[in-house]
Amino acid sequence: MTSALSKQSLLFTTFSLALIRFSYCSVANANVNSNIPAIANHFGTKGRYEEVNSYLINDILSVNKSLLKPGCTNCTAIHVAAIIRHGTRYPSTKNIKMMQQLYDLVLNEAMNTNKWLKDIKTKWEMWYTDDMDGKLVEKGRDDHRHLAVRLATLFPSLISEENLRAHRIRFITSSKHRCVDSIVAFQEGLLNLWKVTEVGPSHKINDELMRFFDQCQKFVEDIENNQTALEEVHLFKASAEMKRVQMKMADQLQVPYNRITPDLVEAAFFLCSYEFAIKSLNSAWCNLFDETDAQVLEYKNDLKQYWKRGYGHDINRKSSCNLFHDLFNRLDQAAREIRFGHVSEAVTIQVGHAETLLPLLALMGFFRDETALTADNFDVQNGRTFRTSRIVPYAANLLFVLYDCSEGLRLQFLLNETPQNFPDIMHQAPLYDTVRETYRELLHGCNFEKECELPRPNSEF
Repeated sequence: MTSALSKQSLLFTTFSLALIRFSYCSVANANVNSNIPAIANHFGTKGRYEEVNSYLINDILSVNKSLLKPGCTNCTAIHVAAIIRHGTRYPSTKNIKMMQQLYDLVLNEAMNTNKWLKDIKTKWEMWYTDDMDGKLVEKGRDDHRHLAVRLATLFPSLISEENLRAHRIRFITSSKHRCVDSIVAFQEGLLNLWKVTEVGPSHKINDELMRFFDQCQKFVEDIENNQTALEEVHLFKASAEMKRVQMKMADQLQVPYNRITPDLVEAAFFLCSYEFAIKSLNSAWCNLFDETDAQVLEYKNDLKQYWKRGYGHDINRKSSCNLFHDLFNRLDQAAREIRFGHVSEAVTIQVGHAETLLPLLALMGFFRDETALTADNFDVQNGRTFRTSRIVPYAANLLFVLYDCSEGLRLQFLLNETPQNFPDIMHQAPLYDTVRETYRELLHGCNFEKECELPRPNSEF
């Protein structure tokens, strides 16, 4: 197998499993001793994976195999399809510029003499630079190394050294550097677990699957390049809820109200979340927000994802048709092959973005609230299921596990290593035929080319 690992990665794989275990435990202990911000559960797509599975704070390699019981007898897992978001990353250049603007304002204009503000002015330095632009951080590499070990522990018969050497584990990624680096880190986790140095697993870049939204002309035109597509987000930024957060922040900094814009409020919120996600720090920036403020900002971010990647517009979901069909093609292939006693592809590891996972989840009907998320119903959406803080933190993962059971094939879905029922199906691991029947219309009618084609302009004669 041709190695796709860099020299640095290969050097990394020479460490012993004992040393890796030590480093894992060190990270876990650091998390235990860290001061977690009170608002850490509201960071949306900028949130740590550990806030979704808090047991990992004490033991980053902890797994609960009992959750995987499909509820039937004599079941053997025969295929795992994993669709995973990249790990923790640096801010985008756009966000870094807003952070710099906020930092300059605080340094030059903020008058409050609180200790935490003094700490920002005298101890904190603006260390984010434009060239970081969404690149994976070391914590993001650990996110995937740790996830690889946990999944190998959960599915030892499938995610195994034997299957790796036999080319029965396939790796696919988006072309973005943070995704490529994440899948390499995932592979490093496996290689170190098995103390393997001479095997370097390759990966394939496939943006048609992992960045389908860029390939969908209708999405690009109607959503990405259409300012009115996110009208609900714009309205909420001007809402009374956001105005209250802005005024409170201005009061804390003792600057004129008109100096604090919604974008600067969000920049401060991002500074709190990035400092925590990247460095495990409860930054002084977090003092600008309480739980109520964080809920408002979380809702603003959820509105954006809802209307750009979720249920807000039909094309958001339909743009993921190719990924949906690819998933079921792999499951169907395993279902056919098991009749002859051998499945050629045991595991598929696919790494993409939050923008990859959310449309697929929406297409399949997960986390759909009865009432749409809008700018004017924040007060009734506290119990919403579409909450990106819980669904797509860094290293979020969708796992589809196909079982061969005595009564037939069954399929289990896990979100972030926790089983979830398929919409309108009560069984935790329903018969595979039942799942296919549930999605029959999508399986036969979700056509990417048709859904993403722009209407032709009327010709004038």
